Amino acid sequence: MNDQRHRLGGLLTRDPAVVAAGVEVLAGALAEQAVPVETVDWRPPPAGTEQALAAVLGDPGHADANARAVRRMVTARPHLVDVRPAREVLGLDPGTFLHAGPPLEWERASGPMRGALIGAMLLEGLAETPLGAERELERGAATLEPCHHHATVGPMAGVVSPSMWMWVVEDTEHGGRSYCSLNEGLGKVLRYGAYGPEVIERLTWMGEVLGPALQAAVRRHGPLDLMSVIAQALQMGDELHNRNRAATSLLLRELAPDLAAAEDVPRGLAAEALRFAAGNEHFFLNPGMAAAKACADAARGVPGSSLVVAMARNGTDFGIQVSGTGDRWFTAPAGVPDGLYLGDYGPDDANPDIGDSTITETAGMGGFALAAAPAIVRFVGGEVPDAVAATQRMYEITLAEHPSLQIPLLSFRGTPAGIDVTRVVRTGILPVIDTGIAGREAGTGQVGAGLVEPPAEIFADALHALAESA
Repeated sequence: MNDQRHRLGGLLTRDPAVVAAGVEVLAGALAEQAVPVETVDWRPPPAGTEQALAAVLGDPGHADANARAVRRMVTARPHLVDVRPAREVLGLDPGTFLHAGPPLEWERASGPMRGALIGAMLLEGLAETPLGAERELERGAATLEPCHHHATVGPMAGVVSPSMWMWVVEDTEHGGRSYCSLNEGLGKVLRYGAYGPEVIERLTWMGEVLGPALQAAVRRHGPLDLMSVIAQALQMGDELHNRNRAATSLLLRELAPDLAAAEDVPRGLAAEALRFAAGNEHFFLNPGMAAAKACADAARGVPGSSLVVAMARNGTDFGIQVSGTGDRWFTAPAGVPDGLYLGDYGPDDANPDIGDSTITETAGMGGFALAAAPAIVRFVGGEVPDAVAATQRMYEITLAEHPSLQIPLLSFRGTPAGIDVTRVVRTGILPVIDTGIAGREAGTGQVGAGLVEPPAEIFADALHALAESA
């Protein structure tokens, strides 16, 4: 009897501990008998992915590849080093426009994307009227390329034209560079597909006044550590996607003295630039996106790694890129965010998800850092516990906790960083994204803000591609 008890580890002499996974029938029956049960939220992987999961996870180099890729992501040190026109830093020719998300043709472009491209045509003087711009675009007069193909990211429609000024960010740890346009503010703006006279006038002023003023300030200041700004802002209530209030203030605190002291910027124009930036709480979003792009790009090109290095939407498709599969896109139709709407707008007015700003979630910010920004729930819907739960859920599908981006509400635990395709497929948990909502019709502008998830099939497709190369 003693030998039998030893072999069973004392199972028959102590109270059992029960763990229930999957269906709730067993857990419910035991609970009714006052038996303590630890329930586990588990589900089998989607049908047809079992062999691919086995191939990828069974690859002897897979774990090391992921460790190397995510280490590069979280050790990147993006610094703001310059502000320059897109024609200079990106080599854009007249009639070449960049856009958010995976590759897209005019014929498949959504309303806000079309509106932004029409506005870019007007801004660049390639058409005199919106109707004329649309006709030129229909006949293929413009070249359209994804921002991501040029180390660039753009919020919402993400359209970049040659005359627009760009934040220039350099990763001082790994050597990469990334770019993002300047933020126009909220409401009727180009990135949401608006192209009225006030939109073009604002963009023209940004090119003539704001861009040169910021260039003078950044060059006088010298390289600015954006990861330090982001880390501080997280502890001040930002999540760096839909809430950038603290980060904007921190950025302006750094640049304002240098802008005021810049000899080649007239005092009145410096005041205009500061007034515009200070009145736009999303002003930091764009350099923050460029910083996240630099972090994600540092993790690209690691053979065997299942780390996601880009998530992006063009208003029609949602796409991801993975470290171990090069520049290949995995796409599916974009969904409509679930959130709060402005004024009389509602879900019927909303366009499917759009923008490169999901680069923030890709690098461990935005929706992955919702627990750091409980006030954001008032903007996207939900309650404070929902924000905390969203962040905690993201730890299940990521490879690391970011050592620099810490969340006070979670006892300074690092944000979940490094989305792993295999974990998304195995758990069925999809990345959470908090985003703005663009109006479906061209020229409408922003109609709301909310939460959205990527389509699950793109992660399964990426998994199969990884399995083929394993």
